[in-house]
Amino acid sequence: MDGPDFILELDLIAQGRLRVAGVDEVGRGPLAGPVTAAAVVLDPDCIPEGLNDSKRLSAKRRAELLKELSACAEISVAHASVEEIDEINILRASHLAMERAIAGLCIPPDHVLIDGNMIPRGLRIPALAVVKGDARSVSISAASIAAKIARDAIMRDLAQQFPGYGWDSNAGYPSKSHISALQCLGVTPHHRRSFRPVHNILCKDGFVTS
Repeated sequence: MDGPDFILELDLIAQGRLRVAGVDEVGRGPLAGPVTAAAVVLDPDCIPEGLNDSKRLSAKRRAELLKELSACAEISVAHASVEEIDEINILRASHLAMERAIAGLCIPPDHVLIDGNMIPRGLRIPALAVVKGDARSVSISAASIAAKIARDAIMRDLAQQFPGYGWDSNAGYPSKSHISALQCLGVTPHHRRSFRPVHNILCKDGFVTS
């Protein structure tokens, strides 16, 4: 298979579930910043060419596709904060962001396709978990693009406020330069304290006792 397609969506539409939303998140792995999710309902008659897992696309191509999507698809983006990540753990926070993105659609979808192997437990809409969904479903691919662009923009903004961590290029992921900056510059309010590299630095500096 060359890339994602619309087969899962067409099967659901044939069952009468006309509004199918693809849902994906980005930002589980970073040490800093929110986790971001998007929900996208595509128009079957207006699906941009070249939709794929956002990680397989250049930043320029992602931006081009998002512009096309914005003209003919419904897009909702939502986040879970660093505080929520630390309080309820990253998996639950990513699911919370997904639930918020779905709730942000103008009209509730009839069915959702969720990237991954778990359905958020707070979801009250029929759903299917699709492993490697961003490489299988164009709706999920579209959601991965929207979520990544939105989160990258947040991290670029935070990079201006907290220079030295390289968030404009590493998006908060634990690159060597980010780890080095953490050790030299310390922990910011946007770092996830429940993540081991951050927690260890706080312990070393005496901010955490256990």
